[in-house]
Formats: sequence, structure tokens, C-alpha cells
Amino acid sequence: MNNLEKFSPETLVNLQEEYQKTQIQEVLDQLDEELIGLIPVKTRIREIAALLLIDRLRKNLNLVSGSPGLHMSFTGSPGTGKTAVATKMAHILHKLGYIEKGHLLTVTRDDLVGQYIGHTAPKTKEVLKQAMGGVLFIDEAYYLYKPDNERDYGAEAIEILLQVMENQRNDLVVIFAGYKERMDKFYESNPGLSSRVANHVDFPDYSPSELLTIGKMMLKEQQYRFTQEAETVLLDYVELRKAQPHFANARSIRNAIDRARMRQANRMFSNTGRVLTKADLVTIEAEDILRSRLFNM
Repeated sequence: MNNLEKFSPETLVNLQEEYQKTQIQEVLDQLDEELIGLIPVKTRIREIAALLLIDRLRKNLNLVSGSPGLHMSFTGSPGTGKTAVATKMAHILHKLGYIEKGHLLTVTRDDLVGQYIGHTAPKTKEVLKQAMGGVLFIDEAYYLYKPDNERDYGAEAIEILLQVMENQRNDLVVIFAGYKERMDKFYESNPGLSSRVANHVDFPDYSPSELLTIGKMMLKEQQYRFTQEAETVLLDYVELRKAQPHFANARSIRNAIDRARMRQANRMFSNTGRVLTKADLVTIEAEDILRSRLFNM
């Protein structure tokens, strides 16, 4: 008798009950509430969560199928929420029982690759040891591979990663991240690696209106607020900043807000004879953004 014959076609599975048991709804709700936009990303994460939940239910009924691939690729510009989503993904995997601990360890090439012979293996193995039971997030992963440098040891780190990804799939999930074009070339150069990454999630850039909403949320967390005119000026700032090199979406907005707060403080400090109100202390005016060098170039 095969596994399928052990259960009648009438065997019942309460999907909603199983879904609630895992508590992944809480994580998915947090994803919606905490991150602006990213609809394609959120949809993809829900699809992955659904597949893993059904796989878990099938296993409970002794239904055999190939284990779903868990290793992932997150591609997109800086500041588009890749690390934040990776953290939520680690929580989902933990709640569904695919990883033991559910923590996220973020590393770059410098954490994995040594500078001399015999240095890379222990560095990479130490990182893997720390990541076991959770998710290893490798940012700007394409820097691991430098084919033009014969003395580079990145290939050794990749080989160790490949072995662990294949042989310890129940102990560790790896997420590779970086710019899409560079990541595509990275996978083309490493077919063994590409074959082990089942889930590819592309993170779109934020629109100006989404970045304004993100900026307002950041200010609210710090108990500040924009005037209506300042919001309009920030939209103008975003358009100018996006045309400049090294634009990093939400990260660039955070930097702009930090500088606006500094200008606000200096604006008030320059008039020490003035009595300040609470409104003065919490309000970012248009001039606090207009003094950016971008408006004077």
C-alpha cells in the first residue's frame, strides 16, 4: 500500500485552522503595514508562504513530493526593503518549521572571503556556523565572484556555500541579494549556484509618492511632521535626487530627512532670542529642505 492509499479521499484538512496555528498571518500583516508599496514583492512572499504551508500539510498526511526549494534571490536597487523582507521571510520559515531558529544574519563579501591562502575557508565556515538554523542574507553577492582576478578567493567561498546549500538544506536558507543586472550575470557565471536558487524576487524602485509616504512615516516615528509646503518640496527633491548617482530609495530619503532636521535645528538656533513652541520643535518647514545643495546646482 502506498502512502496515498493510507488515507481516504474524504480525509479532511482544515486549512484555516492550520493557517492560524502557524501564526504566519501575523507576519504577513506586518509586511503589509510596515512596508509601503512593493505589491509584487508582497504577492510573491505570500505565494511562497502558501506553497510551504501546503507542503507542510502534505507531509502531515505522509504525501511524498520533492521538497520545495528554499534558497532565494532578492534583486533590486538599494533601499527597496530587501533586508526587511528577508527578516519577515525568516520569521515565516521558522513558524512553518523549515528552520529551527528563524534569525537573519546579514553579511557581505568581506565577511566570507579571506585575503590570503587558507583564510577563506575558516571565515566562510564561521559565518555558516553563526547562520545555522536561520537565514543567511548575502548582500551584493556578485562581489563574491571576480573572474578577472586569478588570486581572488571568492570562488572558494562560493564552493563552500554550494556544499552547505545542497547538503544542509534543512538547517540553513541562503538569500543572495543585489542589483538585478549584476545578479543575473553572477548566476550565469555560476550555473551550480543558479540551480539551487528556486525563488527569485525582484524589488521595484519606489515611486515619488511612495517615498513621500515613507518619509512622513519616518518623521512620525521621530515625532516630527512636514508642513504641506514641505511635502511638495520633498517631492521635488525626490525627482532631483533620483537623477543623481547612488540614489538609494528609502535610504536616501532617510538621509534627506536627517539633514532637514539638522537645518531645522540650525534655523531655530540662529535666533536664540525667540521663544519656541512645541509646534516649532516638531515641524519641518519647506526651507529646511530647499537649502539642500540639489536646489542650488
